[in-house]
Amino acid sequence: MKKIYCLNGISKYGTDLLTEDYSLTDHMEEAEGVLVRSAAMHEMELPDTLMAVARAGAGVNNIPLEKCAEEGVVVFNTPGANANGVKELAVAGLLLASRDIVGGITWCQSIKDDPNIAKTVEKGKKAFAGNEIKGKKLGVIGLGAIGAEVANAAAGLGMEVYGYDPFISVNAAWMLSRSVKHITSVDTIYQECDYITVHVPLLDSTKGMINKETMKEMKDGVVILNFARDLLVNDDDMAEALNSGKVKKYVTDFPNPKSANMAGTIVIPHLGASTEESEDNCAKMAVEQLMDYLENGNIKNSVNFPACDMGVKKSASRVAVLHRNIPNMIGQISSTLASENINISDMTNKSRDKYAYTLLDLEQKPEESVVEKLNSITGVLRVRVL
Repeated sequence: MKKIYCLNGISKYGTDLLTEDYSLTDHMEEAEGVLVRSAAMHEMELPDTLMAVARAGAGVNNIPLEKCAEEGVVVFNTPGANANGVKELAVAGLLLASRDIVGGITWCQSIKDDPNIAKTVEKGKKAFAGNEIKGKKLGVIGLGAIGAEVANAAAGLGMEVYGYDPFISVNAAWMLSRSVKHITSVDTIYQECDYITVHVPLLDSTKGMINKETMKEMKDGVVILNFARDLLVNDDDMAEALNSGKVKKYVTDFPNPKSANMAGTIVIPHLGASTEESEDNCAKMAVEQLMDYLENGNIKNSVNFPACDMGVKKSASRVAVLHRNIPNMIGQISSTLASENINISDMTNKSRDKYAYTLLDLEQKPEESVVEKLNSITGVLRVRVL
């Protein structure tokens, strides 16, 4: 019986997928798998039993990825499971920024006791007039699951859409509307677009990418939307750009003490993936990936180990070896098995940066002494027999 621990409340749409071979536990110290949403794990002790962590969402800043990798714990996330929810909010952000809808609603609330409110609003509504988004240029930086959907939706609303992503996947490219202009320089977006929305992960190379220098390139009165990560935007530079009128509106899904106090900013309380459907989809995807790894050793959407898929285990035994990406590892693994007269019927090896993963189908189950020999190979982090 494999035990799963939930660090946060996880939708039953996901946990109900667990078969009779699994049970939910209240004790992390005995768990083989952990399901998590936003709970911080950096200060937690990882039990020896722990094989995998599945994040029901895309961001993994709350998980100690390097620590997990060093202990042979695979970390999964669920990219794209909440894409539609974030896309819909980003489109709402476009509309909120193009007209002063928020200001108009606030004003109506302030005069709700006026017996002549109907006449008053007809006289005063011009103060909240705005522009239509049809025909305007939108730049989408990052064409992953969410960015591609935002680009397609905006194109469907009649916007002229420019998309930039130097690392766009084949699948994402196929999903992109042919009316979206895929450009090769982000400077084109900065220089030509009326609206700019960012949909990239937070990396050293993207932190503060919207800053004083990049905003200098932009049109006066540009609207910037951030539904990806808070730190992609330099708040001090944004406040200055809003005060000068360089940026007309800044729409962010990430309130902080600075953004919440900026004039000209629409601050949303991190609602991007806060829909019932997104939480259900993320939970389902997280549980499916966790079960496939624990049962078959397959890795899909891991953020600290390479993707690897050998399908459903049908051999007498399957051995999964998590190890460092160093020379002669495959030779040492195969020679160790050969020395014990164990035949390998199928094998695959994948690497990603410092770490690698070898999955082997064997014609017989290895003895514990063989597993100990594999574990003793320099660079091996963990060996699992399935």
